[in-house]
Amino acid sequence: MIRGMIFDVDGTLLDSSYVWEDAGARYLETRGITAEEGLGRKLFTMTLEDGARYLKDTYHLPLEAEEVLEGVLQVVEDFYYHEAQLKEGAIDFLCRLHEKGIPMVIASSSKKEHIEAALSRLGVLQYFKKVFTCSEAGAGKEQPRIFFQAADCLGAHPEEIWVAEDGLYAMKTAAAAGFRILGLYDEGSREDWEEIRSTADLALENLKGFDIFWERAAAR
Repeated sequence: MIRGMIFDVDGTLLDSSYVWEDAGARYLETRGITAEEGLGRKLFTMTLEDGARYLKDTYHLPLEAEEVLEGVLQVVEDFYYHEAQLKEGAIDFLCRLHEKGIPMVIASSSKKEHIEAALSRLGVLQYFKKVFTCSEAGAGKEQPRIFFQAADCLGAHPEEIWVAEDGLYAMKTAAAAGFRILGLYDEGSREDWEEIRSTADLALENLKGFDIFWERAAAR
C-alpha cells in the first residue's frame, strides 16, 4: 500500500540541478564578462566562498569576495523565481497522486523560499502538505532525519512511503531507513545511473506516462 510520497526537488521535480554549475558563468555574464570553458566544473569542487574568491581574482572583479558571492546567489534565486521548469511528466504524475488521495511532501536541501517560489509559479505547490528542508531538519540527506520528519507529517510508516529522488546518496539513506525508492534520472547524477538502477525499487528516465499504482499492481 502507498500511503504517502516524499519528493526531492532539484533533479527530481525541477530541471534545476545545472543552475549551480552555471551560476558562476551566469553571474559573469551579468557583468559583461565571458566565462572560461569549464568554469562550472572548476567551481563545483570549491566551497561557495572559495568559488567567489576564484571569480574575483581570475576575472579581476572590483568587488569583495562577499559581494561576488552575494551576486552569484542572486543569480540562483532569480533562476528559481523566474526560470526553473518541471521535469518531463512531473505535473501529470502529481495530479494522479492527488486524485488518488495520496498525501505528498517535499524533502530538499535547497532553500525553502526558492522551492516554494518555483513550485508556486508552476502551479503545483498546493499538492504538498509541507516543505521540509535539510537546514531546518539540522542534517543533510546523508542522515535519515528529514525523511523521518516527512514520514511523521504523512502519518505513515517508512515501508508505506515512496521517496522520489535523483541523488544516489539520498536514495541509499532513505532505503536503509526502510522507505521505498523511486529513482529518477538526471543529467547531474548520470555517472551514478547504473548504481541508482540497482538501488531503487523502481528507476525511471522520466515520469512521462508513469502510473505508480499500475506499476505496483503489475509487480504483484
